[in-house]
Amino acid sequence: MDVSDLRKRILRALEDARKDAAVRRAAGDRAVAAYERFLADTAVPLFRQAATVLRAEGQPFSVNTPAGSVRLVSDHGAGDFLELELDSSSAEPQVIGRTSRVRGGRSPVVEERPVAPGKAIDDLTEEDVSIFLISEIQKLVAR
Repeated sequence: MDVSDLRKRILRALEDARKDAAVRRAAGDRAVAAYERFLADTAVPLFRQAATVLRAEGQPFSVNTPAGSVRLVSDHGAGDFLELELDSSSAEPQVIGRTSRVRGGRSPVVEERPVAPGKAIDDLTEEDVSIFLISEIQKLVAR
């Protein structure tokens, strides 16, 4: 193979890699912006409503909003919580729900799953979040 042909191919591959990285960065930026809107407009208010309902039923839970997530935490133990977080490690960023339970002084059992598999962040609804909350709250309050 001629050195000049190899050089042209390598330069083309480098340029393609730069373009792909720019596209991925732009998509990641859009996902972060959509996720921030989702947190502020949908997830945090719904988590607060859930905490109010749980407290009224004798299940003391609080809502924390650490940077980039929302967390419903049992007032009986900080190891018992459920939270939402942006997972941007995959090709298509998605909202991940994480549930942590501690029983009998053991290590926490942590489960993660997408809140609405295959659904774009912009398309997530209160219904999607409430379905996740209800299924996971059952795990936290079961003793």
